[in-house]
Amino acid sequence: MAAAINILRALAESGWYWIQLIFTRANGAIITTSGDVLPHGESAIIVANHVMWCDFYMIQELAVRAGMLGRCRYFAKTQLKWVPFLGWGLWALGMPMVSRRWDKDKKELDRVFSGIVDRKWPTWLVSFSEATRYTPAKYAASVKWCAENDRPQPQHLLYPRTKGFVTTVQHLRKASHVKAVYDFTIAYQKGDQFHCPPSMWETLSMPNITTGEGYRFHVHARRFSLSELPSTDDGLAKWLETCWVEKGRWLEEKRLEWSTVDKA
Repeated sequence: MAAAINILRALAESGWYWIQLIFTRANGAIITTSGDVLPHGESAIIVANHVMWCDFYMIQELAVRAGMLGRCRYFAKTQLKWVPFLGWGLWALGMPMVSRRWDKDKKELDRVFSGIVDRKWPTWLVSFSEATRYTPAKYAASVKWCAENDRPQPQHLLYPRTKGFVTTVQHLRKASHVKAVYDFTIAYQKGDQFHCPPSMWETLSMPNITTGEGYRFHVHARRFSLSELPSTDDGLAKWLETCWVEKGRWLEEKRLEWSTVDKA
């Protein structure tokens, strides 16, 4: 079983690397980065904002540099498990297939967490904590919910779902090789339009996507030692909420920076 998983991982890593090269080399996407330099080969829990399907390019850019491209495991929708080859491969690689109903997903989470904890799978376990992609309509709904529930509304982001993060951290504290939580903040711009990512087809087919079409791509990384995070469920939920407020401030600073560059 371990040998089969290693073969699948190697095949997946090769495929993802070539997809990344199509985006960055063939189509000229320039991905800029900032923040903490991530240790090579370190296992970690990843939280990131979710703007568009192409967010994975931003995460993979950092994963390639850290030597963890073949170790990325994304929380994926449970419906994907029924897709021939793709769904089976995701399952075999240890990716959690979830419904976003954490009470219903316990068995699946136990399977994935036990692989990481007991078998010490090296991993970047990636979660888009907003649970859905950003849209103006969803942002308006988030603003309304935060106002009604006395929660801070992060700029340019949806309020994060905390239960999955808490569950993940509390389980993976038991894995001695999982050392950190990485916070990735993803930003896009096209021309003067902030939060404007390309479509799937554009990422695969549009030459000179940055220098010719004016798309900007940036990911900001922060590393937090797992041992320094709060120990209680409520403390972890508050930590993620604060993290999202800080991400929103960073995104606003990036929006202003890019706006100033455009006017220069």
